[in-house]
Amino acid sequence: MLELIDKGQTSTKHPHPLLFVHGAFQGAWSWDAHFLDFFAERGFRVLSLSLRGHGSSPADKPLRLCSISDFVDDVSSIANTLAPQPIPIGHSMGGFVVQKYLETNDAPAGVLLASAPPRGHLRTLLRMLRRHPWRCSKFAVSGRPDHLLATTAGARELFFGDKASDDLISSTAARLQPDSTRAIMMDMVALKLVRTDRITTPLLVLGGEQDATYPPSTVRTTARAYGTRAAIIPEIGHSMSVEPRWETVAEHIVSWLTERGL
Repeated sequence: MLELIDKGQTSTKHPHPLLFVHGAFQGAWSWDAHFLDFFAERGFRVLSLSLRGHGSSPADKPLRLCSISDFVDDVSSIANTLAPQPIPIGHSMGGFVVQKYLETNDAPAGVLLASAPPRGHLRTLLRMLRRHPWRCSKFAVSGRPDHLLATTAGARELFFGDKASDDLISSTAARLQPDSTRAIMMDMVALKLVRTDRITTPLLVLGGEQDATYPPSTVRTTARAYGTRAAIIPEIGHSMSVEPRWETVAEHIVSWLTERGL
C-alpha cells in the first residue's frame, strides 16, 4: 500500500479532488508542509501520495531501478479509485510523471510546478555537471541527494531562492532521500520522453524566477509545448511548495482552477 495523505472534502464549488505528486528525493510530506491544509481549507479534497520507495511506500525492487513508468502506475493506482476524476499536480520529477500519466489518462486539468520538461532534462544535467563535476559524478552512481548538494550553499544554489532561510534549507535537505538513478539519469533524459501530442488536458505551468534547476526559460518552453503561457513566480526557487512565497503559488493555482469552474 502506498503512503497516502488525504485531507478535506470535495465541495460544490470544487468537485474534483487534487492529487499531488512529489518531486525527486521527496515524499508526500513535501505537500503536507503547507499546501494540503491550504487547499483543504478552501473546499478541496486533497491527496498526496509517496511514490514507491519514497516516504513510507514500499517498493518491489531497489529504488534505483524503479522507472518513470512505475511511478505513473502509482499515480494511476490512486487516481483510478477517485470519482470524479482528480486534478493531478506535479512538482519537478512529479511534473514529468504527471505529463506521462496524462498521455493515457483523462483529467479535467493539470498543474506543473517547476516541472521537468517534456523533452527531458539532459541540458539541466549537463549544466550541473559543468559546474560541479565531482558532485554530479558521485550522484550519478549513488542517487543520493547529499552527494549532489554537499552543503547548505549547494542546496540553495540548486533548489531554493534568496528568501529561504538557512534553517529551512537545512531542515528540508535533511529529509531528502536517495532516488531512482534509472528515472533521473535515463528515463527523463532519453528513454521515456513525453509525447505532448497525446495530451489534451488543460495545463497550468508555473515556475520560479530563481529556479536554477528548471529556470524560467525552460518552464516557458514547457508551456509552449502545450499551447499555453507559463506563469513565473518572483522571488522563489525550485522548492515551490515549501519556500517562503509558497502561498503565492497556491493562490495562483486556486485562481486558475476557480476560473475554470474546478
